[in-house]
Formats: sequence, structure tokens, C-alpha cells
Amino acid sequence: MMKSVRHITLILFTVGFLASCGQFYKLEKSSDWEVLYDAANMYYEKGEWNKAIILYDKVLPIIRGSEKAEIADFNYAYAHFRMKRYIESAGYFQTFYQTYNRSPFAEEALFMNAYSLYLDAPDYNLDQRSSRDAVNAIQLFLSRFPESDSFERATTMIDELQRRFEEKAYQEASLYLRLTEGLFPGEFYRACIIQFQNFAKNYPDSKYNEELAYKLVDVAYNYAERSRFDKKEQRLNDALDFAGNFKRRYPSSPFIGKVENLEKKTQAELIAHAKLKKEYDERMAKIEEERKKNEASEVADPSEAPVRAVIPETINNN
Repeated sequence: MMKSVRHITLILFTVGFLASCGQFYKLEKSSDWEVLYDAANMYYEKGEWNKAIILYDKVLPIIRGSEKAEIADFNYAYAHFRMKRYIESAGYFQTFYQTYNRSPFAEEALFMNAYSLYLDAPDYNLDQRSSRDAVNAIQLFLSRFPESDSFERATTMIDELQRRFEEKAYQEASLYLRLTEGLFPGEFYRACIIQFQNFAKNYPDSKYNEELAYKLVDVAYNYAERSRFDKKEQRLNDALDFAGNFKRRYPSSPFIGKVENLEKKTQAELIAHAKLKKEYDERMAKIEEERKKNEASEVADPSEAPVRAVIPETINNN
């Protein structure tokens, strides 16, 4: 008995489905725009978005400019949104707003343009260009409709996108830090310093600023330590400046001990460098003094000049 009931139910469902398909097929072939318009709205109200889109595609070029086009265009954009075709729906909502900016649906259309782009925005670890398009769209909505009921929701969306940008920037800065472990870390140390400073400037309230401020001291010290002689003093002083800034800004930080240790190492390195620089300067001064004495001697006894000129040539030839 139960098998018979299920069998009859399946038959009825199949007949109904085929009848429905046949009806829609006839509508697709229809040239009566009023029938197409009513059917498109009917399918839209029933939540059969794809069928509604197909029929709106046929009828919209015909009714363009008429009173009925406004609601059809609005439904058409929403149908794409319901199908999760967010890029398409964003474009259609934007076009609707530009075409019907005095419409009672204009505010909602501009919001839905921004919301579609927001939903299409990728995670922080992917390219964020589309996220920036979403931010621009949300900012446009906020400026056009500052009294909107959706104002707070739009503000929340833009805050979420800003957090994605922040996370993306943090990951990029961390990537440069990992690259310093390679064979040629010099340029990556410099890139780290720039990235960390830009991050603090762009995201002054970020939860990552304390961590990156510590890493800035660490990177600056390692960069200075590996620098060539004539660049070392300035870079060591830069590292000390970063350490001092960190201690003033984060006096109770869990990184404070590490920063103070780096500060001591930097000061010791700076003292050692100053000693080497003094010795180097003294050697150079002696060499310069000897050179001047030799020049003075040659001027005082010109007869020796040819001999002195010949000796280096003989040595070079050997």
C-alpha cells in the first residue's frame, strides 16, 4: 500500500513538473510582452529567480522607458542578488540608481549595490581590489543617504572591510620578515622597516602595532649589524630611536625585556663601531701624513724624483 502511494505521488510530481516546464517553454517562445512581463513578475514572487531572469531578459528591451520598466529593472537586479551573482547584481543596482535616482527604490538600490560588492569581497589573504570597490560604494551610499535606516549597517560593513585590509597589510609585513631569513636579507630588512612604519601610520589603532613595533627594533638592529661600515653608525642610531619610541609608547609591554636587551646590544655595537672608526681615522691620518712628507721630500730633492718614479714601474712589471 505504501509503495503504491509513493508511486502515485511520484507520478503526480512528474506530471506537474513536466506541465510546469511546458508552460515555461511556451512563455519563452511568446512574443506578447505583457504576458512575459506578468510571468516574469510571477516567477520572481515565487522565488524562481532563474526563470524570472530569463523572462526579464526578453521583456526589458521592449518596455524600456515605460512605467513598468522601473519595477522590472529593480526585480531583475534583486533576482541576480538572490542567485548570489553579486558582481552582476551590483552592476544592475548601480544602473538602476543612475536611471531612477528619484525612485522610492533609489536608496535601497544604492545600498544593495554596496552590499553586493561587500558580499563579493574576498578574504584578507586574496587580492583586495574588489574590497576597495566595496568601500568606495559604501562611502558613496553613506554620503548620499546619511539619515538612512541602513546607515549603521553600512558603517559596520565598512569597518569589517577595513579589518580585512589591516589583516592583509599585517600578513604582507610578516612575509617580508620571513624573507630576511634568506641568503640576501639586506633589502628585505629595509623593506620590513618601511612596511612596519607604514602599517603603524595606516592603522594607528591596530592590535598588531605593539608586536610590529617590537619587530621594528629587532629588524633595525639586525639590519644595522649587517650593514657596511660607512652605513652602520646611522642604522645603529635608528635602531636606538626605535627602541626608545617603543619604551615610551609601551612601557608595560611583554616585549619590553626583549627591547631593552636589543637596546643594550645596539649600544655595545655602537661603542665597538666608534672604536673601529677612531682606529680607522687614525690610520688614515697617518697615511695622509706620510704621503705629505713624501711629497715634501720629493720637492726638496728633485734628483730623487726620477728614481722614485722608476721603482713602482719596476715592481709592477714583476
